[in-house]
Amino acid sequence: MVLYRQTNLNNKEIIVMNRRKMLVFLFCMMLAGMGCSGQVRTGLDNIGQYSHFFADKRVGIIMNHTAVNREGNTIVEVFRAMSGVKVTALFGPEHGFAGVAEDGADVEDATLNGIPVYSLYGATNKPTAEMLQDVDVLVFDIQDIGARFYTYVYTMALALEAAGEHGKEFVVLDRPNPINGVTMEGNLLEPEFASFVGMYPIVLRHGMTAGELAQMFGGQGWLTGGVKPNLAVVRMTGWRRRMWYDQTGLAFVNPSPNMPSLETATIYPGLCLIEGTNLSEGRGTDKPFLQFGAPWVDAMALCTALNGLHLPGVQFQPTSFVPDASKHKGQLCKGARILITDRDRIEAYWTGIQIVAVLHKLYPDVMEFRDSHFDRLCGTDQVRRAILSGTSLVVLRNSWKADEAQFKKMRKAYLLY
Repeated sequence: MVLYRQTNLNNKEIIVMNRRKMLVFLFCMMLAGMGCSGQVRTGLDNIGQYSHFFADKRVGIIMNHTAVNREGNTIVEVFRAMSGVKVTALFGPEHGFAGVAEDGADVEDATLNGIPVYSLYGATNKPTAEMLQDVDVLVFDIQDIGARFYTYVYTMALALEAAGEHGKEFVVLDRPNPINGVTMEGNLLEPEFASFVGMYPIVLRHGMTAGELAQMFGGQGWLTGGVKPNLAVVRMTGWRRRMWYDQTGLAFVNPSPNMPSLETATIYPGLCLIEGTNLSEGRGTDKPFLQFGAPWVDAMALCTALNGLHLPGVQFQPTSFVPDASKHKGQLCKGARILITDRDRIEAYWTGIQIVAVLHKLYPDVMEFRDSHFDRLCGTDQVRRAILSGTSLVVLRNSWKADEAQFKKMRKAYLLY
């Protein structure tokens, strides 16, 4: 019985994947010429030391275009070259297997060289028994960004849960947290605001890798029914927690259409909050999350107010842009361009909250919240309510110190590096 309609990956997706592969290879060759090669090796780079995990097994791979090694080879190529290993299924997250689908768009199933590619961002977010019937071990290899509301780690969590329920082994091939593995920020997610942009009680900027998070999701008993998966993590080598991605010697492959750079990822844990308002967060421009605005904003007044807050590590510059997608599509938006002056001092979540608060203060009659989405992103309704009521945001931020301390203590048992 066919439960999922399958189509072939289209030419655009295949061309994009091939171009990315070539760019990764050229970048790695450039780094080798600079003497930077070999600094950090991802789990995929180290997979040869763990071939016994996969010997004589049918492998399902949860991946997208970021699953490439230092030589630019995709994870599918790497596994298909391993002796005795058969790749029987592929699974794609939000934005699809090739990473080209727009934010929030449902993705259909497909096939690649005769291998079924099941979408985990469409009819279901969790692998079904039918999808797993020809799989012995599930492998996860997708680059995360380090913010609680980035959905790839919840694709991992639900797949981890399914693996535990159906007796499948689960292996995470670890990758760096691109915005470093030290800095933590924000409140713990409150259970009533759990969603696919935040399923578990972690702080907003968590400073953990996907492998560490997988251990936490299972170890804390957060998976449905308290299922305990058979989990292994293939660790990176050479990675240090204080590293930013551009210090790893690895090529940055944009993990989603609106995450084109490390600079974008740096501010994303705060600027994503603009999604929960009626302002443009810069989607449909060449600087998503690094600029924001709306047709009714006075750019100079906004930047004067924001720069007057002296937020650490950032400055604001008046700008204008015309989004070709998402909110205010085709309209001239005026607003602010974020300049990062010291990424080690940035408090991204706090910066995002302060931006939204200033916008509400300047434009109370036209600035609107998309209440449920804003609260899901924050993992609480306290932020929105404080902004609307004029309650001290500093007091609210100080209340998160206990959350951050609790999370820091909890995560210690799951850190691998």
